[in-house]
Amino acid sequence: MAFLELSIPCTVTGQPRVERALEDVGALAVTLVDAHADAPDEQAIFEPGVGQTPLWGEMVLTALFEADTPRELLLQALAAADEGVDWSWASFREVADQDWERAWMDQYEPLHFGEHTWIVPWNHELPAAADNEGAAVVRLDPGLAFGSGTHPTTALCLGWLDRLARGGLLEGQRVLDFGCGSGILALAALKLGAESATGVDNDPQALAATADNAERNAVDDRLHVYLPGDEPDAGYPVVVANILASALIELVDTLAARVAPGGRIALSGILAGQEDEVLAHYRRHFDRLQVERLEDWILIGGIRR
Repeated sequence: MAFLELSIPCTVTGQPRVERALEDVGALAVTLVDAHADAPDEQAIFEPGVGQTPLWGEMVLTALFEADTPRELLLQALAAADEGVDWSWASFREVADQDWERAWMDQYEPLHFGEHTWIVPWNHELPAAADNEGAAVVRLDPGLAFGSGTHPTTALCLGWLDRLARGGLLEGQRVLDFGCGSGILALAALKLGAESATGVDNDPQALAATADNAERNAVDDRLHVYLPGDEPDAGYPVVVANILASALIELVDTLAARVAPGGRIALSGILAGQEDEVLAHYRRHFDRLQVERLEDWILIGGIRR
């Protein structure tokens, strides 16, 4: 069975209305990719992450329709659904049937972070370098949730957790992964020696993916997931929040309250140029704030006052 694929570029501000119009006219699936990615297939997400907001300023939305869908009638329906979108930028192609939620996994290879951390697809053979006593191996199936280790924000957080483990600062600790997505950071923390982890996300699909991955890694008794506001009111020695700069600023008091005195926090999802504003807000609660950059993305680490 084949499908008709429609692709249209848009900005982060226009994304919600474009996606809504595509869904209103019967799109079977909608995928978001970075408009400027060198290898866009590796950057695709099928659902936005925390806050329902994609990470990129400019993107391409790709939607699948039944193969016999008339293109002109489809464009007319889209124009009627949202007259404010310039649908003349849309392009079409016919594509063969495949499992769209899993296709990218065929190209997803094991990834190594820091000294000990490995992220390995659940259906991939364990690399020889990861088959040793000191390796912290996370078997991952992202499903429909954001977080596979390929994005710089996730890589920054995994490297930060690996360094904490090397310094003996994760062993036996409780960890909060705020905006857990696939659960990749909570799982890595557990594999690196944390006693327990809590994952929080406002997307039920993310919570389902996290719970599934926890079971896949045999740590489901130590990882618990909650919607925002439902998690226990507690302070954590280690907190990691890989969301967006705007959300980090909005949640500064909430996140600060989750970090125990003397505890450590990692903030990511911050584009280069946004770090000064984030730092200004978090200086009220944290000392020894440090900035780390990977490509165009920033991680800020600090210690709770």
